[in-house]
Amino acid sequence: MATPYTPKSILITGAAGFIASHVTNRIVRNYPDYKIVVLDKLDYCSNLKNLLPASSSPNFKFVKGDIASADLVNFLLVTENIDTIMHFAAQTHVDNSFGNSFEFTKNNIYGTHVLLEACKVTGQIRRFIHVSTDEVYGETDEDAVVGNHEASQLLPTNPYSATKAGAEMLVMAYGRSYGLPVITTRGNNVYGPNQFPEKLIPKFILLAMRGKPLPIHGDGSNVRSYLYCEDVAEAFEVILHRGEVGHVYNIGTKRERTVTDVAKDVCRLFNLEADKVIQLVDNRPFNDQRYFLDDEKLKSLGWSERTRWEEGLRKTMEWYVANSDYWGDVSGALLPHPRTLMMPGYEGSEEIKGMLNLFTNNQTKMVAPTSEGSSQTRLLKFLIYGRTGWIGGLLGKICEKQGIPYEYGKGRLEERFSIVLDIQTVKPTHVFNAAGVTGRPNVDWCESHKPDTIRTNVVGTLTLADVCREHGLLVINYATGCIFEYDANHPEGSGIGFKEEDKPNFTGSFYSKTKAMVEELLNEYENVCTLRVRMPISSDLNNPRNFITKISRYDKVVNIPNSMTVLDELLPISVEMAKRNLRGIWNFTNPGVVSHNEILEMYKKYMDPSYKWTNFTLEEQAKVIVAPRSNNEMDATKLKREFPELLSIKDSLIKYVFEPNRKVPAT
Repeated sequence: MATPYTPKSILITGAAGFIASHVTNRIVRNYPDYKIVVLDKLDYCSNLKNLLPASSSPNFKFVKGDIASADLVNFLLVTENIDTIMHFAAQTHVDNSFGNSFEFTKNNIYGTHVLLEACKVTGQIRRFIHVSTDEVYGETDEDAVVGNHEASQLLPTNPYSATKAGAEMLVMAYGRSYGLPVITTRGNNVYGPNQFPEKLIPKFILLAMRGKPLPIHGDGSNVRSYLYCEDVAEAFEVILHRGEVGHVYNIGTKRERTVTDVAKDVCRLFNLEADKVIQLVDNRPFNDQRYFLDDEKLKSLGWSERTRWEEGLRKTMEWYVANSDYWGDVSGALLPHPRTLMMPGYEGSEEIKGMLNLFTNNQTKMVAPTSEGSSQTRLLKFLIYGRTGWIGGLLGKICEKQGIPYEYGKGRLEERFSIVLDIQTVKPTHVFNAAGVTGRPNVDWCESHKPDTIRTNVVGTLTLADVCREHGLLVINYATGCIFEYDANHPEGSGIGFKEEDKPNFTGSFYSKTKAMVEELLNEYENVCTLRVRMPISSDLNNPRNFITKISRYDKVVNIPNSMTVLDELLPISVEMAKRNLRGIWNFTNPGVVSHNEILEMYKKYMDPSYKWTNFTLEEQAKVIVAPRSNNEMDATKLKREFPELLSIKDSLIKYVFEPNRKVPAT
């Protein structure tokens, strides 16, 4: 047996398709140290929702593109340091190949050739796994006891299988001529959740759900073998790590059933009378009677089929019942003899346009060559809540400056139907939540308006997150860091800040209580990026909500070091975080701390040399406020690591606030 192989950076083509998405999700989940870059042009049978389980993982990146683009493929191999390719991308539906065979040649042969040539040119590929099909063997004799083994002759009988056999010949040639480390797989039929319903099993299930006849080509005696998708994903996992270069592996099962048997099993699941539901229709121009594989070679690597037919079919049925609208309008695919022209234009749907940027993790770091300018900016559209708020207003200005289309939400956050209406009307790619109750003039207001505070800060925020999750939308949620206070483990002046994973320890104000509560609940939503803002500051020193404006107008101030957020620097970063599909909790402050006195010293130096102020203690402050205030240091290491250019709080104050507003001449 070959030495186990460990990849570092894998390119998976056609990853939004059925089988490849299950393989992708499995590898992303099981191997967090592998970088997984997926490439898909989003044809009619692809679906970005297939990749949702992997989309939030830091080792996952989605790229929309065609394997036929040599420039793009070469660019990806070099910039992403790809050492392994798992090539799934292909046109696969036999019916379509009879009427649109040139498209199969273009995708299955030419596309594969582009990949192989890129591998030869870059010279960095350590594994090239080419995914083929059992159909390249052609028909198996009806009375054959032993299935086709990996050395059997290739005798394809339809345009689809002919193009797959042709691609295999290219793969073999590049392996022999250029020493490319290739492995080829040939698999039986696969079924399970997420499969586009042009295929037999999902088609039968959806038709049964709709009370329609189940069409069977010919007399229904054709024999096929079916493997459950998770078993197949495991097979590819095994081949990736244990497969030998230069070898072919059949992925199959010896459990066979006729098409009529499949239809009857589906009827049993839905309590339908098979004799009344099954409908025989015209056969294909040629329909192989039987495919039968010898799978012993793969079993010798340690793989075996795990899922019984009855169990797999039941799981598949349950998934389609729960996700009947997953593919939108598939009426064309449910016809007895579908053609590509009858399929939905899924890639161009508004839903997919809205999801594309949810999957471009770190996309701004990887800009493919293009002659059309910034395609990413054209794909973005933001829905912003908090139009009358300070942060919401600034976000609109940033969008205008960057040329990003945006609209403000009109609905109330606590009203689910109004959020859904906003999303359906605006069709955003991202949602920004800058709405929230902080109180006027300060958080003391929340102490006497608790139901209002809960309605917006808790109910509204959770409703927005939930609706956006249903629509596959990322929410950038501006939260607060005023949920911590200095304690024995994080003493004032120690430089030890609270981290993203720390539990809130400040409950002095009702405002902070609601914010801590909703932050904990939002952890259950994988589509939310929570940004902990603290004591926000901007270059607009006339804004009464600006922390500098506030304290410069107070008669007395306390003098405590705190972490703070300079909005002029950090709000554009939050837009960048949306583009990068970042999620989870982030301490959204500039690194370090600054005290009230240090800020006012800067104010005096840059703005008004005659300015004076008086300090008082926390005990004295407590006599003039209703609720205690949070004082803490936040650890901004995570944010600084993602954005190395981020300035410390004092440097940011000088660059973005005091220098632009300077009234005292520099000496």
